[in-house]
Amino acid sequence: MTMTTDFKVAEVQLSYKNNVPYDKRTKVRDAKDAYKVMLKTHNDDTLDYIETFKVLYLNQNNHVLGCRTISEGGLASTCCDVRTILQGALLTNAVAIILAHNHPSGNVKPSTEDINTTAKITKAAKLLDISVLDHIIYTRENCYSFADDGEI
Repeated sequence: MTMTTDFKVAEVQLSYKNNVPYDKRTKVRDAKDAYKVMLKTHNDDTLDYIETFKVLYLNQNNHVLGCRTISEGGLASTCCDVRTILQGALLTNAVAIILAHNHPSGNVKPSTEDINTTAKITKAAKLLDISVLDHIIYTRENCYSFADDGEI
C-alpha cells in the first residue's frame, strides 16, 4: 500500500479564555440569580422581539464560567442544538449548566416543546456527568424556573 504525500487533514482548534478573576465571577444560587444574569446578557433591543436560547456554564461552586447564545429565532420559537450546548460545556470544563430562553409574548409558561427540549438536553448532559440545574423562561418582568416548579 502506497501513502500519498498530498494527504490533508483539517486542524481543529478549540479555545476558551476566561478573563474574569475568580473572586469577581458571578455565583448563581437560585433561579433569581440566573434570571438577573440572563437580563444583563440579553440584547435589550430584542428581548421583547425575538426568542433567544442561551446557556450559562458553571463550575463546581456555581460560579459562571460563561454565557453563550445558542440560537436566535422568531417571535414564537428558536431551535437549539444539544451538541452545541454540550460543546460549550466541555470547552469550559463546566460541571453544570443552566438553560434559558426568553418568551417575547410575555407568557413564561413552558410549552410542550420547551419541556421536551429540556428533557432531551438533560438526558444528553447526564451522559457526560454534566448537571442541568435549571431551565429559565424569562421576560423583562418575570421568569419561570423548571427547578423551582419541580420539573428538573
